[in-house]
Amino acid sequence: MSFVNESMLPLDSDLLRTFLAVAAAGSVTVGARRVLRSQSAVSLQIKRLEEILGRRVFERRGRGIALSAYGGTLLPVAQRVVGLLDGAVADARAEGLRGRLRIGVPEEVGEDGLATIVSHIAREHPDIDLTVRCGISSGFPDAVAGGDLDAAICDVEAVEPGWSVLRPVARVWIAATARVAADREPLPVALFDRACAWRDLALEALNAAGRDYRIVYTSESVAGILAAVRSGLAVALMGEFGREQGIMRLDGLPVVPDSQLVLMCRPGLDPEVGAALEAAARTVFQPTVRR
Repeated sequence: MSFVNESMLPLDSDLLRTFLAVAAAGSVTVGARRVLRSQSAVSLQIKRLEEILGRRVFERRGRGIALSAYGGTLLPVAQRVVGLLDGAVADARAEGLRGRLRIGVPEEVGEDGLATIVSHIAREHPDIDLTVRCGISSGFPDAVAGGDLDAAICDVEAVEPGWSVLRPVARVWIAATARVAADREPLPVALFDRACAWRDLALEALNAAGRDYRIVYTSESVAGILAAVRSGLAVALMGEFGREQGIMRLDGLPVVPDSQLVLMCRPGLDPEVGAALEAAARTVFQPTVRR
């Protein structure tokens, strides 16, 4: 005898994870960043969830959204289901990997991307002693080669044998949504103040296009560049990892070729540890390609 109600649509736990992310953020846009999907994909997931349940789970509230009365009822259920599933995975892998893992993660992936990678490893391999260096990835290859890092996620121009390609990175010009800097002449530009491909490529593109510009701000960090852009002080060339609040993509400036985001591991790293890190990275970066 079957106890399955064939008329009832199955509820995917992935829909519940998306629901929890949007509920915590109070915004589809921010929730989409937390689950590392596009806003349209998350909107479709929420719509699918509501179709399966036959109830609205969110309501419009000013510029954001809030849980509906039914959504408030669903929230603890979703938390319990997702928690049980995550706990089952953790229990199954309780006798998993051990040892030390020092990884480099580029700060441009944002807080959500970093948190996803770290939480994935910590949840599925709790006995790994994890150390994370977060910063601009230009120095990571030398750190891996020199043994200072066991592995790193890096933004590179060309892929070498043995590296796992996580995704291409579109290089885009960004400006404040108010376009304060974008409409100025000469164009005010923010650049990294250390030798790196991003700085060189931005200047080469502007010079090749004959665009009049002025360097008004430099910073060692992605956060510093974003602060300058968001304030309306300057425009900048950045990787399109996600949509930052108050910042938009700026068209009409010279096109710069994409780079590649790769995972590189030091020779001799335990293959299982490397595979665990790659699995974590692939939960964040899509589409996936292997070379």
